[in-house]
Amino acid sequence: MHPSHSCGANTRASASASTTNSQDVRLTHFRPAVWAKGFALILSLAAAQAFAQTPGAPDAASGAATVGAAGGEVYDLLIGTYTGVGKSEGIYVYRFDAGNGELSRIASAQTVNPSYLVVSRDRNYVYAVNELPGDNGPASQRGGVSAFRFDRASGQLSFLNRVSSDGNDPCYLAISPDGKYLLTANYSVAANPGGSFAVFPLAADGHVGTSVLTVHHEGGGPVKGRQDNSHVHSTVFSPDGRYLFAQDLGVDKVFAYRYTPDPSASSRGLFGPTERRYTPIKAGSGPRHLIFDESGKHAYLTTELNASVLVFDYHDGQLTQVQTVSMIAPGFKGKIGGGALHLSPDGRFLYATNRGDANELVAFAVDPRNGHLKLLKRYPTLGKTPREFAIDPSGRWLVVGNQESDSAYFFRRDPATGELASDPKRLSIGSPVDFKFVSPS
Repeated sequence: MHPSHSCGANTRASASASTTNSQDVRLTHFRPAVWAKGFALILSLAAAQAFAQTPGAPDAASGAATVGAAGGEVYDLLIGTYTGVGKSEGIYVYRFDAGNGELSRIASAQTVNPSYLVVSRDRNYVYAVNELPGDNGPASQRGGVSAFRFDRASGQLSFLNRVSSDGNDPCYLAISPDGKYLLTANYSVAANPGGSFAVFPLAADGHVGTSVLTVHHEGGGPVKGRQDNSHVHSTVFSPDGRYLFAQDLGVDKVFAYRYTPDPSASSRGLFGPTERRYTPIKAGSGPRHLIFDESGKHAYLTTELNASVLVFDYHDGQLTQVQTVSMIAPGFKGKIGGGALHLSPDGRFLYATNRGDANELVAFAVDPRNGHLKLLKRYPTLGKTPREFAIDPSGRWLVVGNQESDSAYFFRRDPATGELASDPKRLSIGSPVDFKFVSPS
């Protein structure tokens, strides 16, 4: 499955007149008392594996922290994929030695199109979207969210349950800071039901409950075929846990919601729009993914349709844009598609993916005084459609997946300079999308 929408494929940009928003937010919700009055409420791993067996794999019986053969920490690496192309069966788990970059496959779990993953804070559970229906599926079909128990000692995933995502094409997951709720962004290729995010309660045993709230956005943007309606692409909590930001590619807005963990003690409800309601983004930009730095004073946003990174100052639920940096090389002609972005563990460098015909990682240095970015270098990802990537906790490796080339590359990274080595290791894997490193200890 290679969806042609923002979640799964290259950008198709075209100019047209802007669509005005008659109403920015429509709230669909299943507990009327929660809201205040006035609100409308699997991979036959195409594997000629380019990696040797990791010599220092953790002791499955004890689950103790392990140091690899080259003196580096050993992590579990979870990889989410698309399964519809027949090359993948779902989620894969590898043991990864940060000392020498060696890894070995230790487990897999069958589930449909787990294109985005999130791991619980205690690392005992893994949640995956089931990105359906995609471009060719019926608009009446809803996507799903699947829950798995994760045995950190053995790396095995055990299926718990699956619920409807209450929308089409779920493509992002977030867990509330208190661990009570799981949220999914429903991109929705179809205008009906349109883009939304949904909120699911999490049980103590890891099971995910049916949604208690669905928030729909309405409107559109100037890019025909990509912004004809709302497309919620990610949902991200503020560092203080008091606010949720929903990035809507279709309407060029970053919506802000106040999070009230105990709605019974407030008239605001579980999630309520802030007074400002949203931060407008340049028309035709297509906001996609948002991250905060460790200080909580700055935020960074990728825009898919014009392949830029936006820098914001952040304070008490409000984002103030202070910089825009293009990912596009001077003179470049071809398709573009801003994707994921992540900071290095020390916060000194930021990387972002640009898909389309560019197919590269773009590296920036972060100014510690104000959070501003300075372009450092562009790195080819050696394949087509790099969506997500991850930096291991040691900061010594960066792995990026090429969705349409059935490959992932592991670049050795210099933590001091942010440089990526020119001789990455290759893993053959069907339609890789998302990557999550987990410490087994």
